[in-house]
Amino acid sequence: MRRRVEVQGHRGARGLRPENTLPAFAHALELGVDGVEFDVGLTSDGVVVVHHDQTLSALTTVDVAPLTPDDPKYPYVGWRIRELTLAQIKTVDSGVRRFEPGDPFSMTQLPLPGTPVATLAEVSRLVGGVPGVKLAVELKTDPSWPDAEVGEFVATVCRVLDSQNLLRRTRLLGFDWRFLKHARRLAPKAGRVALAEPPTLDPSWLAGGDPADPAAAAFAAGATHFSPQYTILTPALHEASLALGMPVTVWTVNDPSAMEHFVDMGVAAIVSDYPDRLRVVLHDLGLPLPRRQRIRRTAPAS
Repeated sequence: MRRRVEVQGHRGARGLRPENTLPAFAHALELGVDGVEFDVGLTSDGVVVVHHDQTLSALTTVDVAPLTPDDPKYPYVGWRIRELTLAQIKTVDSGVRRFEPGDPFSMTQLPLPGTPVATLAEVSRLVGGVPGVKLAVELKTDPSWPDAEVGEFVATVCRVLDSQNLLRRTRLLGFDWRFLKHARRLAPKAGRVALAEPPTLDPSWLAGGDPADPAAAAFAAGATHFSPQYTILTPALHEASLALGMPVTVWTVNDPSAMEHFVDMGVAAIVSDYPDRLRVVLHDLGLPLPRRQRIRRTAPAS
């Protein structure tokens, strides 16, 4: 039997349930994953919420009603998360994905109307109750942020995770590699994952590192793990990362043949919108699978 390859559910299980929602994380846990990956932002009143974009996306959120009848920021979709309060964000529905031609998730994702945007504290309580499952928390910053604000964001995220005793089970992720130095200082128990994709292979994203040698740049910036998009992961890049002691997590892999390719390459973890497909591939290859969980369900807030 070959070594274990971690199964990570992308945004919970984006191909199956509305992304970055409590139902998506619960479904991923029920399917059986080693970890759940998700994205976080910070509201204007300092609460960490789970959402992919730095703005409330019209693809994954829908306005329902204003928090107050005369709220000048309504409709909220399209506003930056940093410009809205938690109470405003909690009014939107994140349980229905807007249909777009060619979008595969519109065809495979189960709509769950009435699902609110989750907070990091809510996700931490859900996942924290399942022993051994990791949290892969992506901090959504970019080079336009002042470095001090990146540090404040990292500190706030770490406080939430530490309050649930989850830092040892957490990997902090980001494309803006400045977060790595803050995470190393503030949360030395947590893993630090340098994300990379073609648009971010630039010194402004890589904390001044050389895009020609992203593995070395990630290591120099303070990463403990390297996580490139599948389109740029080559055997040479994989070996370069391993030589520096950084296991590789590849994302986002949804095609079974590609999953098998990266298993053969030797990656430590695969992130997928369809963790159920990845489990089938690993089973067929004779590899061990993460345990399925039983999750107590609650009705979504209206």
